[in-house]
Formats: sequence, structure tokens, C-alpha cells
Amino acid sequence: MDLNLFLPFVSTAVMIFFTFSVFQRWKTRRKSYFLFWAIGLGLFAAASFAEAYFAAVGWSSLVFFAWYFFGAVLTAAWIGHGTFLLLVRKRWGQILTGLLIAASLGALVLMLQVMPKLDPTGFDRTRPISEQYRTKVIEPGDDVRPGAVMADAEYRGEMVTVEQGVLPLGAPIRLSTIFFNIYGTLMLVGGALWSAWLFLRKKVLPNRVLGNVLIAAGALSIASASTLTRLGIGSYLYLGELIAAVLMYSGFVLAARPMPGEEPAPEAAPAMA
Repeated sequence: MDLNLFLPFVSTAVMIFFTFSVFQRWKTRRKSYFLFWAIGLGLFAAASFAEAYFAAVGWSSLVFFAWYFFGAVLTAAWIGHGTFLLLVRKRWGQILTGLLIAASLGALVLMLQVMPKLDPTGFDRTRPISEQYRTKVIEPGDDVRPGAVMADAEYRGEMVTVEQGVLPLGAPIRLSTIFFNIYGTLMLVGGALWSAWLFLRKKVLPNRVLGNVLIAAGALSIASASTLTRLGIGSYLYLGELIAAVLMYSGFVLAARPMPGEEPAPEAAPAMA
């Protein structure tokens, strides 16, 4: 069996289970970081399913929307925001939550604007979508992958040769991914470092230190697999996603474990008549 067909479906199933598990924790404890972690995992699951669909079935513009907008744009920022809410005061959490939601709505507008301009001409379902979604300028001496669709296009006032991808050259939605992913990475890695600093300074919250380290490691796992894919080594992408899901879920559970002295979660309380 081809693992590139099998693993995306396994990853999707695992992430759906994790999403519902974290969402149930939000329903019982009503902590906002659980909600954002659950949404982030749900976005991750949708993007993983999209990859499975592309590999097993073929092209779909709606599935591309799910893969790019939920996965490439939003996932890291929403998971990272959950970690931010775990560590900061409520007031700052409310301000950043409002900004994140507003930015996500702005990115949605950009994504809807680019949808009619998608070009799946060179789409090949035997290759990961992450290898073929972007249109890029080919400079003299650059390697061109076998079977690539080449075209001439006007870019920044001059004619250039491009390797045709699904997204048009210079699409504004691609710029938005930079800001979302920087924010998500800063929150995930910064959360791990901040927790570690608090533990070293006060010798408290060891569960949050290890939990945030696992969450950050999961994020770095998928980032590394995606980087390898862009370099032409796509065989580790789906395995990286599965490892990332397991690491992040383990981190969520560990980081949000009630501290000594906290009220017990509602699910642990006696049932009311």
C-alpha cells in the first residue's frame, strides 16, 4: 500500500479524534485556550483531509480552499493563540483575540478574491499539493521539475518565465501566510521558552513547561516536513503531520492539567440531582 495514500487519512482520523477530545475539555472547563486549540486542531484536520482527497481523488477548488486557507493560513496562528491565552492575563487575551479574528476575516476576503483565479492546469495528484500550489519565477540556471507547465507572465512591470502553480503569481493571500505563521510560531516557541523560564525562576508549572515544549515540537515537526517537501523531498510530509498531531495533542493535555489548588473540572464533580 502506498503510504502517501494511507497516511493522510490516518492523520485526519487521529486529528478529528483529538479535536473532539480538546473541545470536550473546553465544554467542561470553559477555558478559552482549549477552544482555540480545538479550532486549530480542527483546521489542521481539514487541511490533512484535503491532502488525502488530492492524493486519492484529484483536483477540487473547494478542497484547495480548505487546504490553503485552513492549513497554510490559519492553523499555526490559532493553535499558537491558544498557547498565548494559557499564559497571559485575560485583558491582553481579549485584545489579541479580537485582532486575530479580524485578521482571519481579512484573509478570508483575500482568499475568496483569489479563488476564481486558480489554475490547476499542471496539477498532478501523484505529488503532494504543497509541491505544486505556488507559481514561481524561474531564473536562468534554476532547476525545473519534470512535467512542469511553463509560461510567460508580466510581474512587477517586466516579462518573466514562470513555473505554473495553482495560485497566481503575486497573490496577496500568500503574503498573509507570513504574518499568521510568524505569530503562531512566536506564540508556540515563545510559550515554551516562557514556561521554561518561569519554572527555572520559581520552580512552578513543570507540566506547562513540558506541555508547551511538546506543542512547539509538534509545530516544528510539520514545519520541517513542509520545508523538505518544498525542497523536493515530499515523502515525509504525511508522517510529519501525524507526528505533529500526536505531539501537540499530548502537549495540550499536559500543559492544561489543573494545578494543585485549582477547582476540579466539572466532569470530576458529583452529578447533581
